[in-house]
Amino acid sequence: MNQHPLSDFLNLTGLNVLVTGSTSGIGQGIATGLALAGCNVMINGMGTPSKIEAFRANLEASSNRKIIYSDADLTKLTEIEKMFSHFEKSLGEIHGIVNNAGIQHVAPIEEFPTDMWDRIIALNLNSVFHTSRLAFKQMKQRKWGRIINISSAHGLTASPFKSAYVTAKHGVMGFTKTAALEGAEFGIRVNAICPGYVRTPLVENQINDTAKALNLPIDQVIETVMLERQPTKKFTTIEEIARMTCFLMSDAAPSITGADIKMEGGWTAL
Repeated sequence: MNQHPLSDFLNLTGLNVLVTGSTSGIGQGIATGLALAGCNVMINGMGTPSKIEAFRANLEASSNRKIIYSDADLTKLTEIEKMFSHFEKSLGEIHGIVNNAGIQHVAPIEEFPTDMWDRIIALNLNSVFHTSRLAFKQMKQRKWGRIINISSAHGLTASPFKSAYVTAKHGVMGFTKTAALEGAEFGIRVNAICPGYVRTPLVENQINDTAKALNLPIDQVIETVMLERQPTKKFTTIEEIARMTCFLMSDAAPSITGADIKMEGGWTAL
């Protein structure tokens, strides 16, 4: 049997990858990891234009790869289609997608705003289908492709007052499995990463708001509220999610497809 260094299988040089929701937080970390591993990357998301351009330019310079930006609103199919056209004109064929874009809203079912329900389902679930659909034919023809869906521990279990988010993430898990089956004989691997709480700016705001609402110290909120269901009592880090994404994007594990990669500190083992 021929022996090859592991670096051969982990080489991502020259792959063209789309990372949605990548102008901040987890997505930004994933885009950075992929670019530094050799990928050309389209970043996508909302934010202050000058900050987004600074991130794009700095990442392009530090990685020596091509980094482009799309401001597409992924709740709208026409904008997703335009984003793909922009991708192909600027980077060429698409090798991988990381579906990371998402939003959250917390409210009891009877009080849940219907417009917010529709927006969460459109962004967190429907966009995953549309990006995958637009790439699948090309990936099948090439007999190589990677789709990595950033789901959540809430794709495997539920919490009260998060009906739309939990529904969308459970849907992402079902779609991941179906797409993995359809892509298996064409060299397309489709997997989901399921993090627990990650200390992003969004979660930082939740911590502060909860501390004020419950009149508790921040350390106590982190331990007894945010990390109550994570047995390790530690946040999942952006860096470890980025490393796992690079691994799944590579050729290192050809039998991993249709998987839910749990990165939630034992949350769902309870």
